[in-house]
Amino acid sequence: MTRKLLPILALTVLAAAMGTAQAEKADRNKPMNIEADALHHDELQQVSTFTGNVVLTKGTIVLRGAKLEVRQDAEGYQFGKVWAAPGKRAFFRQKRDTQPGAPEEYVEGEGEIIEYDGKKDDVRLIQRGQLRGYTGATLSDDITGNIITYNNLTDVFTVDGNRRATPGSEEAAAGSGGRVRAVLAPKTQPPQAPVAPSAQPLKPSDTMKSRNP
Repeated sequence: MTRKLLPILALTVLAAAMGTAQAEKADRNKPMNIEADALHHDELQQVSTFTGNVVLTKGTIVLRGAKLEVRQDAEGYQFGKVWAAPGKRAFFRQKRDTQPGAPEEYVEGEGEIIEYDGKKDDVRLIQRGQLRGYTGATLSDDITGNIITYNNLTDVFTVDGNRRATPGSEEAAAGSGGRVRAVLAPKTQPPQAPVAPSAQPLKPSDTMKSRNP
């Protein structure tokens, strides 16, 4: 199948480190659109495989890679798995909810494999994982680890730098990955509104003056 836009049903260490903003909650209810060079669909297994310059969008969520597999379980939840081209990393990006008037914030990440769990609504960056936070165009946080899990609903992420994995699994293929590394920028607190001075009680002398001008 040549390059086309394909609508798909919506996919049904520390929160404070990435700030108080949360991931865009409206993304959960948005349809998924996938652009690729080719598509193979297995109706029996309910699995669709997209290959060649794959771009997935779902609300503000963007996933890019060389291959994408989308499947659906018996409950109707869908799951996406993206593989990067050899020697490269797949890409993830999502806008975060912010207060009105505040600069836009984004979280983005990379990994050789990226998994999206529609039931938990989280993203896993596997092998050479990296998660970055941006305020406007300014990089505010930069986290690296072998396996990074980021939950879109709670805005909590976990990082494993030296993970024990099941032999033969993709996590095992990722290797130890070394230590977790993080650069976390301090968060600017909004200015506090001035507190109005409380009224001072009248002194007895003031009361007498008001009665006897």
